[in-house]
Amino acid sequence: MHAVERCPEQVQTPPRPREALPRSYTLHRGDALTVLKSLPDESVQAVITDPPYNSGGRTSSDRTGRTARAKYVTSNSAHDLANFPGENRDQRSYRSWLTELLTEAYRASTEHAVAMVFTDWRQEPTTSDALQMAGWTWSGTIPWIKPSSRPRKGGPKQDSEFIIWGVKGSLDNTRDLYLPGHYIASQPRKGRVHITQKPVEVMQQLVQVCPEGGTVLDPFTGSGSTGVAALRAGRRFVGVELSAHYADVAEERLRAELTKDDFELAGPEA
Repeated sequence: MHAVERCPEQVQTPPRPREALPRSYTLHRGDALTVLKSLPDESVQAVITDPPYNSGGRTSSDRTGRTARAKYVTSNSAHDLANFPGENRDQRSYRSWLTELLTEAYRASTEHAVAMVFTDWRQEPTTSDALQMAGWTWSGTIPWIKPSSRPRKGGPKQDSEFIIWGVKGSLDNTRDLYLPGHYIASQPRKGRVHITQKPVEVMQQLVQVCPEGGTVLDPFTGSGSTGVAALRAGRRFVGVELSAHYADVAEERLRAELTKDDFELAGPEA
């Protein structure tokens, strides 16, 4: 994985728990909304996800008429990573769809659970609307700054994505937890397996909003970075992935994380 550029107070990999917690994962293959409706009430302690942005253009046709690869990969890119589905909604249907998803995630979450949803500058207003319409108390926007972004001739470069976050009820103020208000990290390059893959180093910070031994839910698992970070931090993980290709990639990464120390800490749940 490409080395992450960081400031000392920024992306710091938390230490492994001293005692092995019962780490495990469940990876559902299928549509996120369908699977979310099947989850029990109050069964997860955090929702951390990177949904398809349905962005990548200034016009409706730009957003709805192109594949994910066409939107987010430059023509001279060296990699040939697979496309992913769900990138062709217009603005109104995107807000309606995301609101329904986050509503189901809210139902499946316990009191004090935190939801963190990645977005870009175009969809930031819509994402914050969907979060609030689903019942979450919108609590802030966290910038993720990517130093390796290309400069933009004639103006500022677009070097940031954002994490919209909210709480079910209120934050648990009994926890001794303090996280940064922004992150500085480049997208993975070496060993990259997904078009929009997020750095595990950042995800390891975010999953700490889930109490130790709790469960992190990611309805858009992709290549499994959220799950890898959750397992590494001693949390359980529930993921959903529609793409058969990326579900296979995520499964491989999650299994590898569980067996990283050459012994099985916990098996994948059915």
